[in-house]
Amino acid sequence: MPWKQTNPMNQRTEFVLKAMHTDNFSALCQEYGISAKTGYKWRKRFIAEGLNGLKEESRRPKSCSTAVGDEALCEIIRIQNQHLNWGPRKIRAIYARTHASIPSESSFKRILERAGYTQKRTVRRREESGRLHTDRRAKAPNEIWTVDFKGWWYGGEGGRCEPLTVRDEFSRYVLDVRALADARSQTVRASFERLFEKHGLPQAIRSDNGAPFAHTRALLGLTGLSAWWLALGIDLERGRPGCPQDNGAHERFHLDIHLDLERNGLGEQQAQLDEWRRTFNEERPHEALGMKVPAQAYTPSAQKYAGTPEDLSYERLATRKVQKRGDINWNCAHYFISTALRGWSVGLEWADSDRRNVWFGRLLLGQLDSTTQSFCPAAQPQKSVPASDAGKEAR
Repeated sequence: MPWKQTNPMNQRTEFVLKAMHTDNFSALCQEYGISAKTGYKWRKRFIAEGLNGLKEESRRPKSCSTAVGDEALCEIIRIQNQHLNWGPRKIRAIYARTHASIPSESSFKRILERAGYTQKRTVRRREESGRLHTDRRAKAPNEIWTVDFKGWWYGGEGGRCEPLTVRDEFSRYVLDVRALADARSQTVRASFERLFEKHGLPQAIRSDNGAPFAHTRALLGLTGLSAWWLALGIDLERGRPGCPQDNGAHERFHLDIHLDLERNGLGEQQAQLDEWRRTFNEERPHEALGMKVPAQAYTPSAQKYAGTPEDLSYERLATRKVQKRGDINWNCAHYFISTALRGWSVGLEWADSDRRNVWFGRLLLGQLDSTTQSFCPAAQPQKSVPASDAGKEAR
């Protein structure tokens, strides 16, 4: 004889019918393997609703104390429409400035995702970088500035716009978004002189390998502009040629310019660039700063700009001035160094009887070899202070 098949609904029905007439409710509950609390619950439902009360109910909450009301929902969408390229965390930070009750971050993400304002981002793995790169990351304002040219676009009036962009890596503060007449070294240098006078000097500047910041075929990629930075005591940080991800934070910053200015045909006038920079620095919250704005995290550099030195001096080192053609004279022999350093002096440090280390400021350029009368560039550039006190202005 086969066993009788049962299901939870049949067992509940059988239980509540017996519970209506039993003299020992606890024993009945033990017989069916349930607690007295559960037994009373099913008997109460049967009395109130009959057999329909024995069906399983949805476990979904009948109400939610954190549900976003219609008024709050409209306010969130209104803020998002004003800043179409800002993410849920930034929108929540803006909302929190004027509201006491603030929905959770996940609520903002859910609302904006359902409204079609957010898209999933592809995360790219960062690779190792190349020469003149120490994988250094700023831990305070003005430790590292990053610089690049934003790719050009046509403004609303048909003019071409290709601004120079400079930002502080630690605070994300945008130091300048400047529409220049051209990208020549002298033009960019004049722009940096204004920044140095206003904000002081950074410890290092990170750039890509493009002109006028670097030249891939030159000694250590040096150009007239980057040599000037070195003469001021500023270290150089660069990524590998053709690898913009090595300066990825700055490239991501360029995406904001593309979304807010380029795509809308703006930026042709400097006033538009200045207003965008003000909004970015003073209104737009940044996740890496704990949703503070960059202006709250940035302070000017303690190292003030005193102008360009006439030349560099190297105490206890022999010095030679780089000639117009980029060479120096040592022991009646000519050694080609770099045309980027013409007019500046380099320091010669004794290495052994036949070789001399060549320094420019704190950067080791390479060695002079008297046996072959040749200059050998440094295989792995070093940035440190030689045996002398290099980098002082000539008196």
